[in-house]
Amino acid sequence: MTIGLGHYLAVAAMLFTLGILGIFLNRKNIIVILMSIELILLAVNINLVAFSTFLGDIVGQVFALLVLTVAAAEAAIGLAVLVVYFRNRGSIAVEDVNLMKG
Repeated sequence: MTIGLGHYLAVAAMLFTLGILGIFLNRKNIIVILMSIELILLAVNINLVAFSTFLGDIVGQVFALLVLTVAAAEAAIGLAVLVVYFRNRGSIAVEDVNLMKG
């Protein structure tokens, strides 16, 4: 049995679903929300690389590298904002972030 395109798409769909569930089921912890966003971006990368390999084109792999760059920047900036917010407020609860409006 060979691993085909359908297997990669199934793994990506599971990761994407897990990321969406992580965002909607756990709205209390910002760190878990950021990790769920990373899972969603990882699922997108798996799809891009799988289709790129299936079609014999390198464009999907280049886009995957761009998505990895954006994901790394998002993680670094998100964690930096959380550290500064924690130093100012003393907690990183999602309910407290609404106080930053206005």
